[in-house]
Amino acid sequence: MDIVFIEDLRIDTVIGIYDWERRVRQTLSFDIEMAFDNTVPAASDDIAHTLNYKDVSKRLIAYVSESSFGLVETLAERCAAIIRDEFGVSWVRLKLSKPGAVRGAKAVGVRIERGKRPG
Repeated sequence: MDIVFIEDLRIDTVIGIYDWERRVRQTLSFDIEMAFDNTVPAASDDIAHTLNYKDVSKRLIAYVSESSFGLVETLAERCAAIIRDEFGVSWVRLKLSKPGAVRGAKAVGVRIERGKRPG
């Protein structure tokens, strides 16, 4: 199985549990890997047969920018579900980073995998 990826997709949103976090928008970074068989689109050279990373990105930007979760864990789960349910992806690995959230660290966050990883 092949992997379609989106790297460092940056989206501004309200995220966090502290009062000050609820009053500001923070930039999150998403790294996403999605299992997809690229042999059909490669053979046809037709974007209609692809897992269109622009469509996935636009959907996540729309969702995340309007969301307001306390935990990055919750947001990561919702995003993974959108990718799997709306784009027919059997396996996704999603890394959600919150840059600058902890002094001394470039970023903190979560990495999750959902679905059955193709063998």
